[in-house]
Amino acid sequence: MELQEKRREETPKKRGWLTGLLYWHLLPRVLGILVVILLAAAVSLGAKTVLSADGRTARLGFEDIGELATQSAYCAEVEVTEASRELFGVTIPFTQSKYIYSYDVVIKAGLDFTDVSWSQQDGTIRVTLPEIRVLSNEIDLDSLKVYHEDESLFRNITLEENNAALADLKARAEQDAIGNGLLEEARDNAQQILTAFFANQYDLTEYRLEFTGG
Repeated sequence: MELQEKRREETPKKRGWLTGLLYWHLLPRVLGILVVILLAAAVSLGAKTVLSADGRTARLGFEDIGELATQSAYCAEVEVTEASRELFGVTIPFTQSKYIYSYDVVIKAGLDFTDVSWSQQDGTIRVTLPEIRVLSNEIDLDSLKVYHEDESLFRNITLEENNAALADLKARAEQDAIGNGLLEEARDNAQQILTAFFANQYDLTEYRLEFTGG
């Protein structure tokens, strides 16, 4: 009986000793995990609010857009292609070939967003745009309309002459699009896109955007 009572008294002491050992062994690890969790939470919260310091720029996401057309123009151009044979400066009868046709030409203008630079200082965000330029000039081949087609057996219009006529048509369409404000519209749309990016990170009631270049 006395032996059993001694064993019962020793068992709680052993358990208490083991519990204390485990507590001091696991405590540093538990504290380390808590510190990592707190640091991760602080970083995730701070990343949303801290964008730049001392006027140095940070990425806002528009840099990943790359080259983007911000405005398109659709121009219907009529082309007249003529050819004939001449003798001493006089057109020989029945040798005249003539085509009158039209194509729609799609002109796109924009900029490379990777070349946009900006800085923030004293409540003003200054954005410098790269050159706004024509990015593509393409003929819509499905839009062909033929108004007149007369080809002489004695004087065909060659493929080279036809290609030269199409090149002239595209150049004329580009000049018409630029003359009707294509580049200006492309710049305005680029500013709207960039304004939306800045509005996601800055309160634009407190900051003023200034655009230059383009």
